[in-house]
Amino acid sequence: MFSRNKQPPIKSLIAESSRIEGHLNFSEGLRIDGTIKGNITSPEDMPSILVISQTAVVTGEIHADHIIINGEVNGPVYARVMLELQPKARIHGDVHYAALEMHQGALIAGQLSPLLAAEEKPALKLAANNP
Repeated sequence: MFSRNKQPPIKSLIAESSRIEGHLNFSEGLRIDGTIKGNITSPEDMPSILVISQTAVVTGEIHADHIIINGEVNGPVYARVMLELQPKARIHGDVHYAALEMHQGALIAGQLSPLLAAEEKPALKLAANNP
């Protein structure tokens, strides 16, 4: 969807001492250093990047294009383009990704599921239908 040179800028920051309770919608780029209890979502029609630093704790569902995690996430993660799990990443929930980069030390307590586009899914062939 976008290369490293064309990633959206990070224009918003939730500071380490901040705590938010409620759902959060963002566009372009967001960095979280604090605590969020609620879902985090970016629109599907615009490129987005979400950075969850090692001091951050997120409890809720996450949806974004490019997600970089080095903190704690309690809930499912949906990375539409790329998911990067850095060494201190801790995820307690299922992970859905188009592409995944996982560094040594990152932990996932949940299922990993690739997001495949309709044209990328392998065709199902039943042995009974083959001559």
